[in-house]
Amino acid sequence: MSDPRLGPALAGAVDLSGLVKKNQVPPAPSGAAAQNSLVRDVDDRTVAALVELSKTVPVILEVYGGEVTPVLGPIIESYQGRFVLGTVRGDSAPELVRALQVEGIPTVLALIAGQPVPLFKGIPSEPEVRAILDQVLGFAEENGVTGQVDPAVTDDSDSGEVETPLPPLHQEAFDALSRNDLPAAKAAYQKALAEAPADTDAAAGLAQVELLERVYALDADKTRRNAADHPENVDHALAVADLDVSGGHTEDAFVRLLGVFASASEDDRERIRERLLTYFTLVGQAAPEVKKARTQLASLMF
Repeated sequence: MSDPRLGPALAGAVDLSGLVKKNQVPPAPSGAAAQNSLVRDVDDRTVAALVELSKTVPVILEVYGGEVTPVLGPIIESYQGRFVLGTVRGDSAPELVRALQVEGIPTVLALIAGQPVPLFKGIPSEPEVRAILDQVLGFAEENGVTGQVDPAVTDDSDSGEVETPLPPLHQEAFDALSRNDLPAAKAAYQKALAEAPADTDAAAGLAQVELLERVYALDADKTRRNAADHPENVDHALAVADLDVSGGHTEDAFVRLLGVFASASEDDRERIRERLLTYFTLVGQAAPEVKKARTQLASLMF
């Protein structure tokens, strides 16, 4: 178990201001904390709301991915609104994972007064988790964060925000993912792209589903050992790159694949190029690391 290292101040904590500014949300109305559920899915866009909420009540972020699933929900709920839990799937929140400097999953952090504080990697026993959470409560109180969320109110129907409905095929894919039906989600996104080839959201969704299919079939430890033992093997490099992207370490994946490109056969170069293009779609063409990797790929190809 990692030492939470909770001190008297938040100086030196990771700065999330850039990500929050990029995904700015309107200031929450008075009493908005009561409109948030205790356990919420979080991505690059929605984390801004939790950063704001953390000025009122301590927020715990549980970062997961691949075959690792969130487990802290029941413990957080037992605190009856003294915490809010944000579950962060690494491949759905690459900018947040990068900003938090997450180096492995699962990783758990606290957000207090808008600042993240690392707590632990892996999942300790329940008594150890509760001991750490009790320390977080004390630290939050020292920093003036003493609010509480009403655990009986779990929706934001009165928040004034109107959620735009997804297109039918996107909703079909979302519903399939919710029940872990990857083939159905893949088929829905493929159909959406067949109807609208320029649908970038469907392309990104399909890339994510295909990544999940590949990662679910991997033994992470064995895959990384194989890559370490055979650094020039393209199959092993592609597999580890998938693990890196699923955990939010996109730059590591880009560096790995670009590193084996020069020595690869023509057929393997094409496989690497196609995989990188898929990652670029998944991460977002405007991301700085994508622009950098795209330039390096072009240089290696020509």
